[in-house]
Amino acid sequence: MRIILKIIAAPFVLALTLLVAVLNFSVSLASWVFGILAFFLALCGLFELFIQGNPQWGITGLVLAFLLSPFGLPAAAEWLVCKLDDLNYSLKSFITG
Repeated sequence: MRIILKIIAAPFVLALTLLVAVLNFSVSLASWVFGILAFFLALCGLFELFIQGNPQWGITGLVLAFLLSPFGLPAAAEWLVCKLDDLNYSLKSFITG
């Protein structure tokens, strides 16, 4: 019975290995793009807040800049990819064990 489960798990290991590799690459590229966008959004938010005197748009721009910064959405995506990689490692250890 255990050998049947190992045979069933093998295609999932292959799919997860490829998926993790592609997601790591795309998260890396998206982090660069989001970092640049976050910088410009922060500048626009500060301009609106201090120069234009519009606190609603200034704070909104700064919050969006934080979400696009490496501490926001890219960090959540990286965490998700790490969890998929942990699942892949668990399946690999199940197959080889």
